[in-house]
Amino acid sequence: MHLFTVFVEEMTEQQNNEEQRPTARLTASRPEQRPPAGPPAGRTGRQDPRGRRSRPMSAAPRGINAPHMGKYQGSQGDQTERSSLTRRSRSRNRFGARRNRLASERKLPTTQLHHGKIGVPEGVSVEQDGTLKIFALGGLGEIGKNMYVLEYKDDIIVIDAGIMFPQDNMPGIDFIIPNTAYLHEKKANIRGLILTHGHMDHIGAVPYLQEKIGNPDIYTAQLTYKILEKRHLEFPHLPKLNAEIVKHGDIVKLGDHFTVEFFHMNHNIPDDLGLFISTPVGNVIHTADFKFDPAPVNDTPVDFEQLRAFGDRGVLALMCDSTNAEDEGHSISEQTIYENMDLIFQEATGMILVGTFSSMINRIQQLVQLSEKHGRKVVFDGYSLKSNVEIAKEMGYIKIAKGTQISMEQVDDYPRQQVTVIATGAQGQEAASLMRIVNKEHRFLQAQQGDTVIFSSSVIPGNERSVQYLKDMLYRGGLRVYHYQMMDIHAGGHAKQEDLKQILELLRPKFLIPHHGQYSMMVTLGDLGKKMGIPEKNIIIGDNGQIMHFTPEQWWFDKKSHPANYVMVDGLGIGDVGNVVLRDRQVLAEDGMMTIITVVDPRTGQIRNSPDIISRGFIYLKDNKELLSQVRKRIRHIIESEKQRPMNLVYLKDNIREEIGRFLFQKTERRPMVLPVIIEV
Repeated sequence: MHLFTVFVEEMTEQQNNEEQRPTARLTASRPEQRPPAGPPAGRTGRQDPRGRRSRPMSAAPRGINAPHMGKYQGSQGDQTERSSLTRRSRSRNRFGARRNRLASERKLPTTQLHHGKIGVPEGVSVEQDGTLKIFALGGLGEIGKNMYVLEYKDDIIVIDAGIMFPQDNMPGIDFIIPNTAYLHEKKANIRGLILTHGHMDHIGAVPYLQEKIGNPDIYTAQLTYKILEKRHLEFPHLPKLNAEIVKHGDIVKLGDHFTVEFFHMNHNIPDDLGLFISTPVGNVIHTADFKFDPAPVNDTPVDFEQLRAFGDRGVLALMCDSTNAEDEGHSISEQTIYENMDLIFQEATGMILVGTFSSMINRIQQLVQLSEKHGRKVVFDGYSLKSNVEIAKEMGYIKIAKGTQISMEQVDDYPRQQVTVIATGAQGQEAASLMRIVNKEHRFLQAQQGDTVIFSSSVIPGNERSVQYLKDMLYRGGLRVYHYQMMDIHAGGHAKQEDLKQILELLRPKFLIPHHGQYSMMVTLGDLGKKMGIPEKNIIIGDNGQIMHFTPEQWWFDKKSHPANYVMVDGLGIGDVGNVVLRDRQVLAEDGMMTIITVVDPRTGQIRNSPDIISRGFIYLKDNKELLSQVRKRIRHIIESEKQRPMNLVYLKDNIREEIGRFLFQKTERRPMVLPVIIEV
């Protein structure tokens, strides 16, 4: 058999074995090793049902110094010592040094804010399925993958289906989507999927979940549907979307128990819709992402009288956006943003480069208006941005005078001081347009000294370093840089404290459910609710998966929760990357790998040639010949010490992995992944 084929088959078999292990054992720095298939001849031990022998109780555990073997016999105190060792090993890798846990492995402690609210309260009598159940599959204690569910008897409605971008310790993951396992079982009961607006953290997961939840009818506004439809074209294998376009004031009956009235809210994208949901238990309002803007661009202000009328009808529960609950004051008006950017346009002498989010349709319209006012041509760059601009132009949300927009090939036909470039990449993404322009890798555009760069977006947590690098590169090139920390040239799309107080005053809910925010943001909104007169016992700070039960007078958490863990998308794979794979990727990224290929005759125990060693990301082989020589000697010693005939190759590979891994850590204080490959002859 060809050597490479054997190597690939060995690695595939090993990975399959690792993937089948229980996820409860995934806290080690590398995948847990399989128990030995049998000890060398001459050792004794009990035999388990699979024919394997376990280590005698009197023997020291592998890796523990022999002088302490007496500490691991079977007395009660010894059990305590062994338990302590096990606890330590779960937080450390197999050679003693701590390795960071994956975000998907972290288990948040149960909230202490609602002690005693789990289970039906004493004195409350409810029929089977007689309560309104509300729970989130994403969006509580995090920013992204928003998905909220309301259930009453055999009717279910789902609000939003978004994605969340991966964290730094999730190498190779494209994004994260909600776990909808509960909805798979109940998809026949889903009466509709409501999408509040067109941001990816609210609609991005639809193509991945559409079939899993039964391809339900989708209710959303025109712009949101157009953006979703454009994205749907990237998934030609999926069935056609079943969509019904709704607008401000529309009322839709969903099943026997839900009636949804849509109302207009301000955000940084048009067609943002809040929801007034009538249920047999009471009225529920979902605010969507919102802010109050007295002078919005391309939009109308929120109708405060309508909100007050909702409050007069009675609001049982308010599901409220908490993203900016920690920020004091009112949201900045888009009119203020326009006036400040007008000053920048007046002072700019060269080309203006603007980095923003592709979904910020209103901001893009402002930039087009300013460019026309100051006699500049406009060019758009970035696939998603150009797609959204074309959709918004078609619907009239972006209006561009004839002759203002030019193609990328026409940029050199105009003086630099007459060109505005609106591009993606304000978060410092390596492959995005703005970074390619700065690095002089763009085919048509080059940043030059005297040009002006506007960052018209806030920094997403986790992107601080890449954004800072981008800004430093711009300053090195002699460009003038403006960002939201210097002047008001960006306004977030979420309500600040004064806006939140105002909506609480208008709606006067009995129960408050903060959502769409980190835990601190939700708690801060809860504190605002208390200041506005909502009793502390009626403010519900929940976690994803927790089921909230409501009657007209009471609420409580169910004793059970629905699955709400991360489902990771990697290329075409959905949910097939688990903690084992992520842990392997982390090990490879931090310490590399060493593959050891040895040809052995298992009947005689003879090594046919010197072991071949392949290293990737660990050491440079040519500069570490002495270390390689020591590794080869150790491998020979391990194999020659094996007395059982024929040799148990599974046990032998585990032994090589363990001993060589420990030896490399002693020599280098690094922990590469060791992959032994034994070829039988």
